[in-house]
Amino acid sequence: MAALHGLCPLYGEFGDYPVFAPLFGVRNDLGREPLAARRGLPGDASAAVRTEFEEARRLDAAVPSPTSVSWAELARADLAASPAGLRGVVLLREPTGEGGQVRGGYAQRRFWVGERWGSAVLVRRMGPGVGGWIPAELPFGERSVGATRVTYRPFTLGDAVGPGTGWEHVFAVMAALAGRFGDHGVRLVVYFD
Repeated sequence: MAALHGLCPLYGEFGDYPVFAPLFGVRNDLGREPLAARRGLPGDASAAVRTEFEEARRLDAAVPSPTSVSWAELARADLAASPAGLRGVVLLREPTGEGGQVRGGYAQRRFWVGERWGSAVLVRRMGPGVGGWIPAELPFGERSVGATRVTYRPFTLGDAVGPGTGWEHVFAVMAALAGRFGDHGVRLVVYFD
């Protein structure tokens, strides 16, 4: 086994802990059942991976135990499944031009929603009346607030790692390697601070 590539530049959202919770159990405040948590370093991890992890742990004692997940596990994950703990996801599609004009196209931001909205910015962007509702009371659906298109829907694993999240790049590389080395011969080894 060899360390082939870090996640950067394939995936750049390294503070996106609501994604890491259903995958790896990191900062799992909502008690979701993770796909691959607390497995430790694989017994056959390369010397390079072991050295990198030990150096990170030496520099920061808060670095928790690593874990790993094979391409076989990721490839069969049900992206339509709704992990427990999150009520939904809000997608905001906003024009990127000045003054709400569509000049540069649209930017999409996503917000994870639990028992509370979790973000004053989100409540303001969703429009009048939302602040008076808790997430479980507001029906799922779409609406326009000015030039912003707001979609509120049930959270699925696909919202965390599906197309458009950045993970498709990681998964494309893993799938290509699995074509050469087999589904169980490719894995992602991770640890967090």
